[in-house]
Amino acid sequence: MRETPDDLRRLQALLDASLARSTAHLRSIISGERALTAGQLTGVLTGMCTLALSTVTATGEPRISGVDGHFLHGRWHFGTARTAAKARHLAARPAVSAAHLRGEDLGVFTHGTVETLNPHGGKPAADWPELLAHFRDFYGADAFDWDHDVVYYRLHPHWMAAFAADPAALGSAAHQA
Repeated sequence: MRETPDDLRRLQALLDASLARSTAHLRSIISGERALTAGQLTGVLTGMCTLALSTVTATGEPRISGVDGHFLHGRWHFGTARTAAKARHLAARPAVSAAHLRGEDLGVFTHGTVETLNPHGGKPAADWPELLAHFRDFYGADAFDWDHDVVYYRLHPHWMAAFAADPAALGSAAHQA
């Protein structure tokens, strides 16, 4: 878990506000113990988590694809090839939706906009060196030409909900405060 107390407070406020403005139907599903807290969520979302990421084409058609999601400091981070269609979509239309599902046991749903962390030829995000160290450690320092082959994003959520059918079944990490 890499979250600071401020990261956890921000994430908890987002989870609470998102659920409060959701439909009665969703609140009937994600309620009580089935609504994960920020501490529980960050305890469960460790390592790489496959995300279903939805972008939109220039003609407004939805496109969904898989990406490696890393939940760091209370936000999703993911990458793709600079030549991928989703990279073109994100450059033109940065609004996305992402879902991480583990069968019927866990669902994390996020809507927001992306920030490019390492733009080609542009100024990287201030925390890019820390994030790059994390990605190199995970994938291997020589996995990519990190400057030319891959582009990384941070998803700034404006809505997020997290559901666990049985938090105890997710392991001890889900019991964090």
